Amino acid sequence: MRPLEGLRVADLTRVLSGPYCTMQLGDLGADVIKIEQPGKGDDTRAFAPPFQGDEAAYFLSVNRNKKSITLDMKSPRGKDVLWRLVEKSDILVENFRPGAMDRLGFGYDAVSARRPSMIYASICGFGDSGPQRDRPGYDVIVQGEAGIMDITGPKDGAPHKVGAAIGDLVSGLYAAQGILAALYASRATGRGQQVSISMYEAVASLLTFNASIYYATGNTPRRRGNEHPTIVPYETFEASDGWINLGVANDDLWRRFCTGAERPELIEDPRFAKASDRVRNREMLVPLVRSIIKERTRDEWLARMEKAGVPSGAIRSVGEVCDGDLLKARSMVAEMPHSSAGVVKTVKNAVHLKGTPLDTYFAPPRLGEHTREVLTGLLGYSAGEYETLVRDKIV
Repeated sequence: MRPLEGLRVADLTRVLSGPYCTMQLGDLGADVIKIEQPGKGDDTRAFAPPFQGDEAAYFLSVNRNKKSITLDMKSPRGKDVLWRLVEKSDILVENFRPGAMDRLGFGYDAVSARRPSMIYASICGFGDSGPQRDRPGYDVIVQGEAGIMDITGPKDGAPHKVGAAIGDLVSGLYAAQGILAALYASRATGRGQQVSISMYEAVASLLTFNASIYYATGNTPRRRGNEHPTIVPYETFEASDGWINLGVANDDLWRRFCTGAERPELIEDPRFAKASDRVRNREMLVPLVRSIIKERTRDEWLARMEKAGVPSGAIRSVGEVCDGDLLKARSMVAEMPHSSAGVVKTVKNAVHLKGTPLDTYFAPPRLGEHTREVLTGLLGYSAGEYETLVRDKIV
């Protein structure tokens, strides 16, 4: 048994932040019913190529462990279907712009009035109040507005966005965390509550020590490429055949690095003896370390640093990670049969629970794959009523 089995999620989300949240809940065992627009579905069904079979790889990446129904939520009969689902659900998740669900008739107040125990989670770009509440929540826009891009990229070059859609993904994780907290609180109160997540605030929260540097000094941290502002050498270096990261985070590790690199004379060099010395003399030390690392291959350095007890790692491609021994050894790749895409592979949920393991993974649904099952089974529509809804393009 997975920890959230017995709970049902009405999933009104699309694209990435919301679907990533509801996928977490599905992985944890909740029955997630994804509501999609008839004939079109989630926008990410069209985020292609690449395709796997006739499904967009993007959609497949964040929609496992869900059921799909199609529903015209704007029509009166479609609203009736949605109310039936709401009344049989424990959690509702949506990531429309603020006010959209109220206009639809399914805002928090309306849902809470009919389903007081409902945990109602909303994700938006810049918060559901304040002067920017109506701005759309696009990941690249949020990354820039929330400061992450200004500290990412080469120190003498343009700002860069993070390679993963960090604004969407961390918002989805925060939403899942908030939902679990609200579920726990409901055990004591007997009531649900609204969980509100702003993508802007989620990304801003990742500034951590960068924000603290600003609050402590009044100076905005600048882009440093792969450098660390207060630890040297703690960055990326090019070996003769690839790239590695070094994490020489204290004086003992510096001595270990010098020994492993066969540069014992550097241990006694007063310019680099203490951590603060290495930071002050960064401009001398980093080029020196670069020239040393360039002398050997990536794997030679990784072996040397492991023997010396110095944190290090390769800069690996996505392909190396997906096909690598570590994910395989940890059984972290889900292989899910799909009716048109063959076997869909995704990286499993990173949470490991010994007593209630997350060991059930089924493939992302075809558009509307479960509409008949949900309406005639869970929601109590007769076969004739269902066929009428299909005929009238409500579902």
